Amino acid sequence: MKKVENYERIRKAYHNEGLSIREISRQYGHGRRLIRKALVHAVPDPYQINEPREASILGEYRERIQELLKESENQPRKQRYTGHKIYEILAKEGYSGSEGYIHNTICQTKKKLKAGKAYLPLEFDAGQDAQVDWGEAVVILAGAQVKVQFFVMRLNYSRMRFVKAYPFQKQEAFLEAHESGFHFMGGVPHRITYDNLKTAVFKILEGHNRQEQETFKAFRSYYLFDSRYCTPAQGHEKGGVENDVGYVQRNFFTPFLRINTFEELNQILLDCCQNDLNRHVRGQVAPVAELAELDKVHLLPLPKQDYPACVTRPVKANSYSQVVYDTNRYSVPNRYAGKQLVLRAYPFKIEVLSLEAVIASHGRSFGREEDIFDPMHYISLLEQRPGAFEHAQPVRHWRKKWPASYEQLLRSLQENKPEGPGVREFISILKLHQIHSSDVIKKAVDAAVESGMLGLDGVMYQLNRLLLPVRQANPIDLTNLPQLANVGCQSVDLRIYDQLVGVR
Repeated sequence: MKKVENYERIRKAYHNEGLSIREISRQYGHGRRLIRKALVHAVPDPYQINEPREASILGEYRERIQELLKESENQPRKQRYTGHKIYEILAKEGYSGSEGYIHNTICQTKKKLKAGKAYLPLEFDAGQDAQVDWGEAVVILAGAQVKVQFFVMRLNYSRMRFVKAYPFQKQEAFLEAHESGFHFMGGVPHRITYDNLKTAVFKILEGHNRQEQETFKAFRSYYLFDSRYCTPAQGHEKGGVENDVGYVQRNFFTPFLRINTFEELNQILLDCCQNDLNRHVRGQVAPVAELAELDKVHLLPLPKQDYPACVTRPVKANSYSQVVYDTNRYSVPNRYAGKQLVLRAYPFKIEVLSLEAVIASHGRSFGREEDIFDPMHYISLLEQRPGAFEHAQPVRHWRKKWPASYEQLLRSLQENKPEGPGVREFISILKLHQIHSSDVIKKAVDAAVESGMLGLDGVMYQLNRLLLPVRQANPIDLTNLPQLANVGCQSVDLRIYDQLVGVR
């Protein structure tokens, strides 16, 4: 503030009072350089530093910081150096300054490394190129806040995008998401650009060359598309889909989506993708939907059958007729206990095969150390050992979810036929699930309980009634048989029945 007042005093003395620079210097004690500045500028120039001052304590460590930052760019995203980690490394190498200096230097160095970069505007041909990436979002799934992974595929020509959510980024999800995207877009792009994903890349070689995972290589061969991989830490090489990830987070997942299943979530995302086709991208000659039609003309055709988007593992069933995958135990029919089998893990289901025939299918569990049972896999053992019914784990799991009418029927059978026969009869009723759907059996049991027919015969009767509809008899035309017109309408003398009861 004092400097501004000095400038004002100098300027008034020179312009208003007519004093010379020498007289102003002698009278006010200012240097001639300052006086000349004040005569040119009405206010002092703000103090500026053209180049950041070197922190002398850094010295040679400044170059070391640049080395570490460049090294970090080639490391996996979640294993790159943080500012604190760089400080720890330098401290071990002899640096004795504060951590704050390190953070400031890192910030300045990153700005210098990024400064001056220029990018070429790109143009793509219809149906030729696509980009793929993963993103994360938070949803409310079955009442709990859950982080989900979502796959994004983008056609570079039309900007058409496809999004699908999964609990993880495992290879089976990666492959299935591709197939879903191909179906949504109406074909297969000729070339797809990726990050260096572990689900696709086994080893990074020189330049853009990669040693791909065998499963992904087979997948590409099946759909006949080429792959291209970005230079490590150069995400701008597929900047279109990276921008799409942010767009999806802000527009598809905001506010928090509240759903009960992944199926429900993916239906919402599919609807968003459909609505997104109406978007008109700035600089494009037509809406996305119109350009997407031109894309489809040039896409590779889809095969008649999808590639099995799963991970295949050899497994052995244990003595409890279970196979293990990702710490979870899935049941198989008890006759396969101890046998070598094959497991196929899809994103949302598990299949177990014997000699290429599917012998068991379960919804996939995303927990740990869980038991997933199909009670029908144990029904023949229960028939042989009805005494184990109360404590059989598959029955206990099922019992938590079965209808109240089942419990009422079981209780009645145990009371009327104690010491085993009642349980045996109930197991025979449960065995009907091997033949008929759960909905039909539930309706039959509900009807049997409601009508008081509390047993296997009652359930079978109600089941047959549901499955075998009563035929309606066609009316008989008696027009040409007048002699039969009054059949059923004549009066009857009921006294003829008196002789049956001895009435005279």
